[in-house]
Amino acid sequence: MRVLHLTLEEALAVSKALGNQQRMEMLSVLTEGPKNVNDLAERLEIPFSTAAVNIKKLEEAGLIATEIVPGRGSQKVSSKRFDRIVIDLASKKEAPEKFITLEMPIGNYVQCEVEPTCGLASENGIISIIDDQRSFFEPERKDAQIIWFRAGFLEYHFPNRVPYGSKVEEISLSVEMCSEAPYHKLDWPSDITCWINGIEIGTWTSPSDFGGERGFLTPSWWEDHNTQYGMLKQWKVNESGSFVDSLKISDHTVQTLQLEERPYVSVTFGVKRDAEKVGGLNIFGSKFGNYEQDLLMKIKYS
Repeated sequence: MRVLHLTLEEALAVSKALGNQQRMEMLSVLTEGPKNVNDLAERLEIPFSTAAVNIKKLEEAGLIATEIVPGRGSQKVSSKRFDRIVIDLASKKEAPEKFITLEMPIGNYVQCEVEPTCGLASENGIISIIDDQRSFFEPERKDAQIIWFRAGFLEYHFPNRVPYGSKVEEISLSVEMCSEAPYHKLDWPSDITCWINGIEIGTWTSPSDFGGERGFLTPSWWEDHNTQYGMLKQWKVNESGSFVDSLKISDHTVQTLQLEERPYVSVTFGVKRDAEKVGGLNIFGSKFGNYEQDLLMKIKYS
């Protein structure tokens, strides 16, 4: 049995072709075998011209095949292509989700304000001078693999690669971070806040400045008593609100960020000077701590 499977969209043209009694009767006659236009006109007792028009409609819908065969001169003969038609009423499958993923080295911030204790280090050594804010403006800051400060912020600008005319559905940020105490201290909470495009999306309280055991990626020259690793946190904003991991932290939605209207996406992490727990911030790059990544941004759009 020859079966024609149709989606809802494909079924529209076929349904129009079948929505006529004469064309339905033609298909019934063609079940017996191929017929020319005269045969169909005589069987249905309709004019030749009417039969020809209906054959053309069935052919355009892909329900019959017509070929020229030799006879008394050449003649067009039509045959039925299918014995059964199946229409799939299931909803149309959703288009694959579209994502843009960008990874930003932690030293590529465009603006900062920090207070000691503070400093930067690459995988090879300290950058400039510890506890000196001027170090944060050295060209070598681009090589930083760990950055720490007691209060203040770092601001990053990600390129906006969302296609024109698209709608942003979700933005997420993933970064390894923890509190900042002199050396390290496990009982050392810190209120770490994230801003996107200048909008404060919420605050997460880090429980510790982690140490006591070495980070998997921490370079061998880095002393054991210093901060070793952080927690990999995901900050996410979608149509339902703002989240850290799965915990909702505010009602700001992705629409309020106006991501489609800007040439770049501004991302800021910091510790407010008037926060309840001013416990500092450590941010880790792909060659420091426990996770082989820098600041990772993912945008889902349609």
